[in-house]
Amino acid sequence: MSRYFVNSATRWLVLGSGTISFLVLLFIFLFILVEAIPSLRDVGPVDLLFGTTWSPAYGKYGLLPLAVGSILSTLIAIAIAVPLSLSTAIYLAEIASPRVQRIARPTIDLLIGIPSVVYGLVGLMFLAPIIGDIDPAGGSGRSVLTAGIVLAVMILPTVAGISEDSIRSVPGQYREASSSLGATHWQTIWHVLLPAARPGIIAAVILGIGRAIGETMAMIMVIGNMPGFPTSIFQSAYTLTGAIAQEAGAAFGTHRSALFTAGLVLFVLVLLVNMAAIYAHRRMAR
Repeated sequence: MSRYFVNSATRWLVLGSGTISFLVLLFIFLFILVEAIPSLRDVGPVDLLFGTTWSPAYGKYGLLPLAVGSILSTLIAIAIAVPLSLSTAIYLAEIASPRVQRIARPTIDLLIGIPSVVYGLVGLMFLAPIIGDIDPAGGSGRSVLTAGIVLAVMILPTVAGISEDSIRSVPGQYREASSSLGATHWQTIWHVLLPAARPGIIAAVILGIGRAIGETMAMIMVIGNMPGFPTSIFQSAYTLTGAIAQEAGAAFGTHRSALFTAGLVLFVLVLLVNMAAIYAHRRMAR
């Protein structure tokens, strides 16, 4: 009787917790949507989502330049972080000695826990001057490239850690079968282990994209916060998260509602990224 009661209570507790989490997520979405409706009505969905000018002082609320800044910095981060993360995961999972693994894994975990403002401060004080020196136009260094590099460092430990776990989860029989056929260690890694771990690696990359898109403080510090379409990776830009963080305190009326629309765009983007990650994990489980 006691065991039945515990099982039943646990089942209802888990069900209640999951339901509450879903309702909280739904409430957040509905709240943002309701607050975004005035700007969608006054400015228009097309002008708001695809407008090319963000200038609240002149009644211009085009979110496209902000979205481009967020996406471009994220693409640069992924282009830098994925090769480095995958190389790190392969090294730790298949090549590094146990002693190196004992040192490297806690270090990677530590990088995950560093606050984003610290990354932004290092990028502003150390990386931005270097980028400014190599900029042909002689800019300040606070640019899309600087933001992408900082984001790459921030998401690298997450992508590397999950990718390493995915490679380690490949059954040992795969390695033995490959070796028995005469394959070298590197051939086994490249042609057997990486294809088998591909769903988990894809999920790691998607989760990295989700963090990069939603990053705020570090981006405010290093990207320059200049609305407009950057024509070069050395130019400054603006992001959706940066606009919300810097302008929400003094915004009112249509401006405030437009910032909620920016939040709605971010919410949908992150939701799509998370759905893609769940799908990849399910494929890996199968």
